[in-house]
Order: sequence, then C-alpha cells, then structure tokens
Amino acid sequence: MERLSEELLLPLLSQPTLGSLWDSLRHCSPLCNPLSCAPASEAPPSLVSLGCSGGCPPLSLAGSASPFPFLTALLSLLNTLARIHKGLCGQLAAILAAPGLQKYFLQCVAPGAAPPLTPFSAWALRHEYHLQYLALALAQKAATLQPLPATHAALYHGVALALLSRLLPGSEYLAHELLLSCVFRLEFLPERTTGGPEAADFSDKLSLGSGRAPQCGQGALLAQACQDLPSIRSCYLTHCSPAQASLLASQALYRAELQRVPTLLLPVPTEPLLPTDWPFLPLIRLYHRASDTPSGLPSTDTVGTAMRVLQWVLVLESWRPQALWAVPPAAHLARLMCVFLVDSELFRESPVQRLVAALLAQLCQPQVLPNLSLDCPLPGLTSFPDLYANFLDHFEAVSFGDHLFGALVLLPLQRRFSVTLRLTLFGEHVGALRALSLPLTQTFISGTSFHLSQLPVSLECYTVPPEDNLALLQLYFRTLVTGVLRPHWCPVLYAVAVAHINSFIFSQDPQSSDEVKAARRSMLQKTWLLADEGLRQHLLHYKLPNSMLPEGFELYPQLPPLRQHYLQRLTSTVLQNGVSET
Repeated sequence: MERLSEELLLPLLSQPTLGSLWDSLRHCSPLCNPLSCAPASEAPPSLVSLGCSGGCPPLSLAGSASPFPFLTALLSLLNTLARIHKGLCGQLAAILAAPGLQKYFLQCVAPGAAPPLTPFSAWALRHEYHLQYLALALAQKAATLQPLPATHAALYHGVALALLSRLLPGSEYLAHELLLSCVFRLEFLPERTTGGPEAADFSDKLSLGSGRAPQCGQGALLAQACQDLPSIRSCYLTHCSPAQASLLASQALYRAELQRVPTLLLPVPTEPLLPTDWPFLPLIRLYHRASDTPSGLPSTDTVGTAMRVLQWVLVLESWRPQALWAVPPAAHLARLMCVFLVDSELFRESPVQRLVAALLAQLCQPQVLPNLSLDCPLPGLTSFPDLYANFLDHFEAVSFGDHLFGALVLLPLQRRFSVTLRLTLFGEHVGALRALSLPLTQTFISGTSFHLSQLPVSLECYTVPPEDNLALLQLYFRTLVTGVLRPHWCPVLYAVAVAHINSFIFSQDPQSSDEVKAARRSMLQKTWLLADEGLRQHLLHYKLPNSMLPEGFELYPQLPPLRQHYLQRLTSTVLQNGVSET
C-alpha cells in the first residue's frame, strides 16, 4: 500500500491532467449544470442507463468527456487505503485541496436550480451524490487525525448538509452514514474554536445597548450545543433514520454484497428521502404524537428531544444558514409554535425557553423579518390561520401570561399580515387579551436569563398603515370601551387599538362609503361622551407611537386646529339633536 501510494497515487495528485478533471466537474454536474442532464429519447424509464450510449452531450455526467467515472473510482480507492492504513490518510487527503473540487463544492452549496426529478436525472444524481459522499468520507477520516483548515471544514459541513437534504430513495445507506459521521461531527464545526460563541455574545451586547452581556446568551447556548452534539446526533438518528428494510437493501447495494441485493432497479423518484425541513422533524413528530394522545406533564424523552432539536436548529441558524434556505421563515415560526402545542408544561422548562427565545430573536432580525410571509403555502401545514387559532386556544388555557408565549402570539398580528389573524383574536379569543401582559420596553424574560425584547418587533409594525377593516375597528372599539382591553393587562395591543381608532375617527377620506362615514361619526360621538376620562383622552389626543413611554404613545397637549374644529362641529350637532329631542 505504501509503494502504491508513493509510486503511483501521490505523483498522480500533482498531475495537471487530474486538475483539469476536477475543473470539468462543474460543467458535467447535473447539480451545477442542469442543462447537461438531458435524457435520451430512446432510454426506457426503468433502464435509463441504456440511453447513455450516444444520446447524452459530451459535457454531461454520462457523456464521453465526463470526469465522474475516474474521479469516483479514485476517491473510492483512496477511502479504502485510508481506512486500512491510517498513516497514509493525511497524504491522500491532499486531493481534497484541488481548486476544481473546492469550486465545485462551493457551487453545490449555493442556491441554484437542480434538474427536475425524472428517471434519468435521478440515475445521474445518484452517481454525483456518490462522488460527493466519497469526498466527504475522506475529509472526515482526515479530520480525525489532524485539524482541517476552518474554511475547508465549514465547506465540507455545508456540502454534507446539502447532500443529506438531496439524497433520493435508494440512497438510504448514504443518509444513515452522513448522520453517523459528517453532519454531527465537531471537527466540521470550526466556529466553536474560532470565536463563533464569542461573536454571538458580542451581538447580544449590541442588542442590549450596554456594556454587559446577558448571563446566558446565544454564545453560551451554542457552546452548550457543541458539547451536546453526541446527544443531538442520537436524537436525529432515532427520528430521521430510514426504515430498516430499505436501509439494509441500500447498504448491500453500496457495499456490492450482491447476495443481499433484492433488486437493481431504483425506486421511482418523487421526492428526496428527507423533507426540506428535516432539522425540525423530531419536533414535528412530538407535536403529532401529542395531537393523537392527550398528555400531562412532559416526559424526559419529550423535553430532551425538544431541547436537541432547538439546539441543532440554533447551530444551523447561526453558523450554517444556507442549510435552512429552503425552509421559509413562516415555517420556522410554525415549528416554534409546535413547542408550545406539544403539552401544557414543555414551554416552561428553562432550557427550552432560552432556546426558543434565541430562535425567535433570530427570526425577528431586520434582514429576516421582511421575508416572513404567512400567506404562502407552508410544508406540512394546511392553513396557518387554523394553526394560529389552535395556538390561541392553548394560550388561553395554559399560558398564565407567559411572556415568551405572548411574544409568539403577537408576532403574526402585524399590520402587513392577514386581517383574519387579528379578527380571530379580537372576535373569537378576546379572553386572551387579559393574559397578553408583555411590556413595551426591552426587559429580561421572566424565568430565564436570556435577553429578548418582549415586543419582538417595533410598535410601528402594528400601527402602520392605519387599519381599514371596519369589523376589526368595531371590535377594537368595543374591547376598549367595555374594559376588556386595558393598558395594564395588555399594553401592546392597547396602544395598537388606540392608534387605529384615533386614525379612523379623525379620518377625512372623501372616498369612504356611507356605512364607513356613519360608523366613523358614531364612534367619535361615543368617544366624546365616554365617562372614562383617561380612555377618552387617549382616543382623542393620540399623536404617534412611542414604546419608550408607559402608555406606548405620545399625546397632543391640545388637539390640532383641524381636528378641534371637526370635533366641535360634530359635538354641536349632537347637542342640537339632544335639545330638539327634549
């Protein structure tokens, strides 16, 4: 083996011809160049390789100029040698530093258009994924002996995560091996030793606006997640491993144990082995299990599974965000809601609260929040409004005013989201208003040491533009005048309701319908006649939102002349009508 390495393989690694083969990977790759994956018309669906004899262009995986056969065989040989003779591993792994391979990997992890799943493309992608797996396996063997450069380790980890989410039925063995080795390997998370947790803590300091960091910020949570990586791996092996029968069949095929291979025909390609949101899969299974069977106190298994999922998602959000690009932010929000819907006590666990708070802070970052759309179809969810109604039911029943629970209730009520969500709260779940006691200013979440704004987004997201749904405006007004919505019970929504009612009663829009104009006059008249002087002052003298003030808004010391004139004209009409009736 040493002679083979010294006399043949090591000299081969420095040959320019090998470098040109690595460079041509991107041109012949179905992933990097989907146009190269054009099936031949004469290829039967069940034996697609028969069409490769002349129907594929030269620059394609199955074409005459394809580098995939030789490079796959070479990587397979290097893996075999490195497994038997570990002393050769470092020298043989030098092949991974080829610039062509590095560029190919970078393009594989970038978002792009993969070829549509057809019998031919699935067959071609199977060969490409095999090459990627062999390269990652060699990198993993090298990483156990000596540290990899941080940039290379992060790149290999990104490729492993992308490959796991793309593997098709028939490749169950590769998926299982990736979960066992590359995906949860500490050596592929160089951020843990290159300032990743410290950078997260520094970000927390900036968000605090002061010189001290929270006692348990994102940095501490990330460091703990790295320590718990073996437990995280065990959790995902339990919940994401393929079925035993398909795993054994795939293992026999990849190991060339022909006596154990049931068939050489691949399954019909319909979708990847794992869903796009596979990091949330154990949590989703907890939620479905809780939906099927009533639960009381959370079991140790439930708490542990939820913690491991939240830890892993936090690691991906912080250090491998590209692994979750295919999961829309609204799906992230729905998955966080599932933590609270599993049972009545899970969300009260301090480790779970800290992790959910950290992930909610990630979701509310200025660069992420604009992409939060609750109207688009979400994977595994028939209707977000239905989930939100269920969430409000649970909040009323078990929250006892928990601030983190309330923050998730408030997030979908922003003005840019569907009015259906606001109507659901103020129409069908008005009892929840008394428990939504989140303060307007930034404080520490009760029961945890993790800092998060109790109102996860700015107040203007709820007050601008002015509400134009008459039914909701009437519900706002009714909850205010009946005392259901009070500033010390629900300061955030009290400020929001006052802002919208004030904007509505003083609106001078000439295009309003007669019904809206009549409702506006009636609401203003009732406001002027309110016995509650404080509420009357707020509704009439509201100026603009300001979360730094106790009420959440500024007031006019005196009404502007235009509003004062309009109010006097309306009140004089009311008085005249009253005298006439007398």
